[in-house]
Amino acid sequence: MITAILTARGNNTLKDKNLIKIFGKPLMFYPCNEAKKVKSIKNFFVSSEDKKILKQGNAYGYKTILRPKKFALPNSNHHDVLLHAIDFLNKKKLNPEILVILLGNAPIIKKKWIEDSIKILKRNKKISSVVPVVQDNDHHPLRSKKIKNSFLKGFVKTKKKVSTNRQDLENCYFLCHNFWVIKTQEILKNKGEKPWSFLGPKSYPYIIDNHIDIHRIEDIQIARHILKKIG
Repeated sequence: MITAILTARGNNTLKDKNLIKIFGKPLMFYPCNEAKKVKSIKNFFVSSEDKKILKQGNAYGYKTILRPKKFALPNSNHHDVLLHAIDFLNKKKLNPEILVILLGNAPIIKKKWIEDSIKILKRNKKISSVVPVVQDNDHHPLRSKKIKNSFLKGFVKTKKKVSTNRQDLENCYFLCHNFWVIKTQEILKNKGEKPWSFLGPKSYPYIIDNHIDIHRIEDIQIARHILKKIG
């Protein structure tokens, strides 16, 4: 059985960001709506401490998981949120083998992406999760810096020659925060690569072209542009 859980909290620097409207729809509408189109997903839940978010989720057919406020703080760990949700489902006699985790502030998502990811995960028993990634050599680790003793130093130490041209570097990928398809047991084991160890040790990349999750008001305009582009 496959269950979708939308995670969203109300305690944000950008007030009520999950409910900010783009093209007349709250941000959380986009992940909720696309996941609802996936026939293999049988149950839908929204995890939040915020009554407005829970009410909006209910309107989209997502049942409530009332999240403790200690798991809705700026420094709260997503793994704790997922463990709380799994415990809630177990008490309801629901034991999904696969969880589709949706994030309420990430409107760039497609039904096909979710369906493809589920198929990949179900086809290969060795895979622990399937997650969208974007290639971004502009922000390659070998180009990053830290400030040490008032001067810039390479964030990653290397003796190898590093080209200033991003095209010459090994392709670099960043995890997207729009959805993750994970085997439930892997979340419980929590043995994957940090910081997203709950994805398990064999996390498979699903490469997409565009993504943004909303943290600043400026991100709204970027999201509008991408949504127009991907249709």
